[in-house]
Amino acid sequence: MAYFPFFVDLDGADGLIIGGGTVAVRKVEKLLPYGPRLTVAAPELAPELDTIPGLTLLRQPFSPELLDGRFFVIAATNSRALNREIAGLCQTRNIPVNAVDDKDACTFLFPALVKRDGLSIGVSTSGASPSAAVYVKHQIASLLPERLGEILTWLDEQRETVKASLPDGAARQACFSRLFTACMATGRPLTEPEFRSVLTETGKPGQVYLVGAGCGGADWITIRGLRLLRRCDAVVYDDLIAPELLEEVPERAEKIYMGKRRGRHSAPQTEICETLIALARAGKTVVRLKGGDPYVFGRGGEEALALQAAGVAWEEVPGIPSAVAIPAQAGIPVTHRGASQSLHIITAHTADTPDGLPAYFDQLAQIPGTLVFLMGLNQLPHIANRLLQAGMDAGTPAAVISGGNAPHPCAVRGTLSDIAEKARSVQAPAVIVVGAVAGLDLTAEH
Repeated sequence: MAYFPFFVDLDGADGLIIGGGTVAVRKVEKLLPYGPRLTVAAPELAPELDTIPGLTLLRQPFSPELLDGRFFVIAATNSRALNREIAGLCQTRNIPVNAVDDKDACTFLFPALVKRDGLSIGVSTSGASPSAAVYVKHQIASLLPERLGEILTWLDEQRETVKASLPDGAARQACFSRLFTACMATGRPLTEPEFRSVLTETGKPGQVYLVGAGCGGADWITIRGLRLLRRCDAVVYDDLIAPELLEEVPERAEKIYMGKRRGRHSAPQTEICETLIALARAGKTVVRLKGGDPYVFGRGGEEALALQAAGVAWEEVPGIPSAVAIPAQAGIPVTHRGASQSLHIITAHTADTPDGLPAYFDQLAQIPGTLVFLMGLNQLPHIANRLLQAGMDAGTPAAVISGGNAPHPCAVRGTLSDIAEKARSVQAPAVIVVGAVAGLDLTAEH
């Protein structure tokens, strides 16, 4: 069972460390920056303890009276039995206790700590592997900006100014978010003119970012997309995104699902656009999170035009499109020397033709490249028949792949003559690939 990471104010708290060896020295060094009044008691005390200011040193063996009035206790003697005795006494008195190297006797554990002035990050493996906790600590520390401590101190100093300037709670929160983002972008506290500039931005219209999430795990999103997600005030998200991405959104941010999926109730596109506009006009930074790429049959263009017409600032952040990523997951490169010199991405749902296929469909059969059909699984028999009737060779390789974040991933290979029959059990969403590259299998061996 995992331990919940409470953060406790130890400033002035009365703590007792029983034991005077190197372990006690390490505990003192960890605790003192947090301001407790520490007493160390043991018959023999390590010489290093005499050099640490602010300690009360008692050269005496343990006695129960030492526990009186303590806020917390650390049992760090070289006797496991004595440490357990001390832990038992503490638990009967409801005193938090840590018994060194004896998790079962502890009511709290020491985390591996990363400290930058007011920032404290604690890493715990619930006692399973202190080495793993230290490893994670170092990984986290390596990601933090060098001057993060200064930035946090500066932000704390600005709180009263921001509160006095912005009585509305939501506006204050948005301002604090912008201040932090600006500091992280510069890598330092802001100058006074920079601070005033950010402060006066409050009340201005927000901005919408049309962000592609890619077609796989959470780590398929671009770095820019992830940074925007981590500082947004609202996220409007689609189907087929990695659920873990929503964990990156700030707790204060709105999370609005507006997916569009065949066979399910979907928000009309006009409603999605109106939602984006309303959120931006309320001064929010909005991420419109889409699977794949917003501009590759993601209706991102329609949303951009609506935002532009409404006078809302917007930006498109590309993502890895499904027409490239999903075949690649199945070992199919959509272009390959000697096999395909062009790539054509086609929607199988065109509103202005009788069968939903593009008006120029028959010409596709004459192109010596790769055809990738999106949103076409239900149209697959018709697509295959039309290509055959237009003169494409019946032996042309074809594949149907459901991948990425699809609920039922699979890959089926065949030829133009039999792919519709072979793929009857495939469930949407799926990508259809037709062309010589569909006969390749470059799946990486693991």
